Amino acid sequence: MDVFYALAEPRRRRIIELLASNGQLNATQIYGRFDITAQAVSQHLRVLLDAGIVLMRKRAQQHIYELNTASLSEVEEWIRKNERIWNERLDTLGDVLLEEKKKAYKRR
Repeated sequence: MDVFYALAEPRRRRIIELLASNGQLNATQIYGRFDITAQAVSQHLRVLLDAGIVLMRKRAQQHIYELNTASLSEVEEWIRKNERIWNERLDTLGDVLLEEKKKAYKRR
């Protein structure tokens, strides 16, 4: 499962936010934070599990979920790479605009 596909859905991002701010939550605690069925939330959790974004362990009858921060390093790396690309492009654009401004000033 692709991490970016898993992150594309707002409810799945909300689950990630819940786990990031609360640490570990059991399935019932997660279900209670949504206005959709427990089955629908469970399907979202399955996508996150398959993508490796969350980890699940069983404790007695409970399913305990937590964020797998290592899996989000792929997303962080992608963001940093694209940030560098855009910064370089914007720097180049800034240089071009500065040169055009100097030329326009000399023509006056």
